Amino acid sequence: MRMAYSPCPNDTFVFHALAHGLVPGSPPVTVDFADVDVTNGAAERGEYDLVKVSYAALPWLLDQYTLLPCGGALGRGCGPLVLSRGSDSVEGKTVAVPGDRTTAYLLFRLWSSEHPPAEVVVRPFAEIMPAVAAGEIDAGLVIHEARFTYQRYGLHAAADLGEWWESTTGLPIPLGAILARNDSTEVTPAQAAKLVRASVEAAWANPAASRSYVLEHAQEMEDDVVDQHIGLYVNEFTRDLGADGYAAVDALLGRAAEAGLVPPVAIPRLSAV
Repeated sequence: MRMAYSPCPNDTFVFHALAHGLVPGSPPVTVDFADVDVTNGAAERGEYDLVKVSYAALPWLLDQYTLLPCGGALGRGCGPLVLSRGSDSVEGKTVAVPGDRTTAYLLFRLWSSEHPPAEVVVRPFAEIMPAVAAGEIDAGLVIHEARFTYQRYGLHAAADLGEWWESTTGLPIPLGAILARNDSTEVTPAQAAKLVRASVEAAWANPAASRSYVLEHAQEMEDDVVDQHIGLYVNEFTRDLGADGYAAVDALLGRAAEAGLVPPVAIPRLSAV
């Protein structure tokens, strides 16, 4: 079974058991590590049986894949940040984003629709904060552990898009989704959901088991940042999207479709019980 997810601590923590043959009934798994802007494109080409993607990319993927109700990143207090050297406004500015079909960028487009930037450029996630700090760009859209480290670059949080989203919808923020390929010869979406949920539960049952795997791929993060990262992005929605999780996905993609930013899409419900 071919699988792709990011090297971020939340993904390596959640999928350690599945990747290492510790989930009963799972076929052998091969894993590719890539940032989500890369996996979004790979999923559109149908390259994986299981793949982590942006929720924002779902309208282009659900003809081939099924959204799993577990394993992804969705929660509260964990949204993308707009960082600058001091200004709270992006109107007329140049802003770097981590991918053009990322959830972060979709949220940014909704948030900035009335006062848009002059230019948006796509930069690898790791380059955004240094580029803003150096004055190469006016502002940057960042995700993941950047919310714990941006102060080291002398940067200012112009906006927390998670807070904005929660204040306007009352819902958690959907970030990364796990998809299963509909025509996979290795696993059906329903089987995949059970395997992924078992991997999540194994991670919680024995957190120490995945520690070396997590740190191996954590890109030189300090231990406390790794722990904060896992604590924020691995939560009750990782085990089961539930009614609030699905409502959040519907709200995000529904608002985006109304604004003409994505094609309309219906999100089918799948159980992993």
